[in-house]
Amino acid sequence: MSEKNDKQNASSSPQSQQWSPESYQKNAAFVAELGLPLLDLLRPVPGERILDLGCGDGVLTEKLAKICEVVGVDASPEQVQGAQAFGLNAQVMSGEALTFDQEFDAVFSNAALHWMLNPDSVIRGVRQALKPQGRFVAEFGGFGNVAAIREALERELGRRGIDGAGLSPWYFPAPDEYRGRLEAEGFAVEDMELFDRPTPLPGDVTGWLQTFGESYLSAVPDEERDDFLTAVREALRPVICGEDGVWMADYVRLRFAARLQA
Repeated sequence: MSEKNDKQNASSSPQSQQWSPESYQKNAAFVAELGLPLLDLLRPVPGERILDLGCGDGVLTEKLAKICEVVGVDASPEQVQGAQAFGLNAQVMSGEALTFDQEFDAVFSNAALHWMLNPDSVIRGVRQALKPQGRFVAEFGGFGNVAAIREALERELGRRGIDGAGLSPWYFPAPDEYRGRLEAEGFAVEDMELFDRPTPLPGDVTGWLQTFGESYLSAVPDEERDDFLTAVREALRPVICGEDGVWMADYVRLRFAARLQA
């Protein structure tokens, strides 16, 4: 087998994403800020117990904790440590392997479900975690999310002899697909919307790529990575950078509220 084929096969599946709370705050603080409208859809009330699924560094979890009792879970030990630094009840747990049993009035999730590639396991775990008539409220990347960014990454990888098509770490479903998955697990969907949300970045797209694109970057040898990032940035400049110099990630979000049927 050729060295080139070895390289392609070694890069045929996405690598696990590693998270740095410091990098996340620098390059992705907008995630929590843009998740605030989701709290209005959740409508938490005092006395409720809520699970924050994929709590990250706990910025939104902290806001919920001022209203009701909240437990945060995240697969990243580093992010959980960041959430615990706020004094929050947070623990390391995969969203695809939840272990709760009818403990929560609601499950809340912002910008996390698209990192969980087995959605049926996630929904089953949420169903098990909820009390009867409990609600599931979330927002995450939907069909078409960051399409331009993904295309630029895969094109540049292809120029380097690497097949990037299988490297995406994300699950971006269409509304009908995800509605069907929810209904199959006993949820009644009360609200669901797919919408474009071009999102301004705090700097150029490089910081975004370094924070969220690890599965693509890890396919590139260390000594080539800076050149790779530069090439992807310049390919994206005429696509997602405005004349004012502001870079806008081409986000498409899927937001929903569902209730567990009796």
